[in-house]
Parts: sequence; C-alpha cells; structure tokens
Amino acid sequence: MKILIIEDEKALSESIATYLKGQDYICEIATDFNSAIEKTELYDYDCILLDITLPGGSGLSVLKELRANNKMDGVLIISAKNSIDDKVAGLTLGADDYLPKPFHLSELNARIGAIIRRKRFGGSSIIRFNDISIDTQAKVAAVNNTGLDLTRKEYELLLYFISNKRKVISKTAIAEHLWGDEMSGNLDFIYTHIKNLRKKLVEAGEADYIKTVYGMGYKFTD
Repeated sequence: MKILIIEDEKALSESIATYLKGQDYICEIATDFNSAIEKTELYDYDCILLDITLPGGSGLSVLKELRANNKMDGVLIISAKNSIDDKVAGLTLGADDYLPKPFHLSELNARIGAIIRRKRFGGSSIIRFNDISIDTQAKVAAVNNTGLDLTRKEYELLLYFISNKRKVISKTAIAEHLWGDEMSGNLDFIYTHIKNLRKKLVEAGEADYIKTVYGMGYKFTD
C-alpha cells in the first residue's frame, strides 16, 4: 500500500513516514504545493495525507485538482487549522476524513486503514479471490484457510493484483506501487517476485492466475 504525505513540516512528515513504514506502507513525501500537484498527477496512491497550509498554495486546491481529474485516491486531511469551515470545505471537496493536529500516530494509522478498506475493499478487512483470502489488518494471506508463507513484497504484490483483478497492470505501475520513490530503473527484479508468488500459489493448490500480457504487463485473472 502506497501513501503520499503532503506536509511542509519536515520533522512531522519524516516522523509519520518512519512510523507508517514500520506498518509496512510505502511512503512518499511532498513538501509544497507544486511537488504535491506533480506527484498526484503522475501517480496513484492508496491514501494521501494532506495538510491544508502549504508553501505555494492550498492543500484544498490539491484536493480539488484530484477530484476534477476523477482520481479516487483516499484523502485524509491533517491540519492544525481545526475550524469547522476548513473541515466542511475539505469534506465537501471529496476528502474521506479529517484529523486535526496534534494527533497520535496510532490513530492516524487506524484512520488510514479505515479509508483504504472503504475505498478499495468495500469496508471489509478480508479480501477474497476464489480460494485465496487476505486479511488486510493482520497482513496475512491464505489458501483454503492454510497460511501462505509470503515475503512482505509478495504479500503486497498479491494484494495489488487482487485489488486490480482482471486488469492489465504494467511493470512500471507494479514497481511504483511496491517501491515508490525507491524504484530503480531496471524492472527485471519484478519478474523474480512474480515468479516466486506464482510458484507459492500453485504449490498451495491454486491455478496460475498471473497471466503475462506480452508487451503490456500482467493480469490476475481466473
């Protein structure tokens, strides 16, 4: 799961990123209006943490651009401006939640999880595809209730595939989702992760759901 932190307070954004990385999220940071617009136009995120007051512009304008472009990334406004007008404005523009500063990181994590479940999985923490089940809170996967021994990246890859089942996903999209800003130029390593995930699913008794679409990427389909 990939998070974008739009926050100009360096110490706060780094603290949030460190905590969320410990919860197995991929985190990217934008510190001003222009970089926030650039990232949200180029990439998709499972949840965006959005401060209202930014150098160069307003976080509400970032949100307005997102929704005008029909991008449905989850948005959690985090702001020291705790007026009812700001809260109403953010929610009216399409934010999913509002959390005033200061806040506990554990509450932030819980709210992010709730947004992702609502936006991606219809509010459920258990995701299913045929005999495969994924518990997004415990971050474990199973086939016919028997646990799969997956690495962190294999788990994230399986969740990403099932979240986008029957859609063609490019190698670049997979790399951006799983590695974010840490993505390297050579994407050959993705094949290794896909091969290992495919092998573990087949050994667990599942069909080979990961189809290669030559020249385009991969599709997870039955």
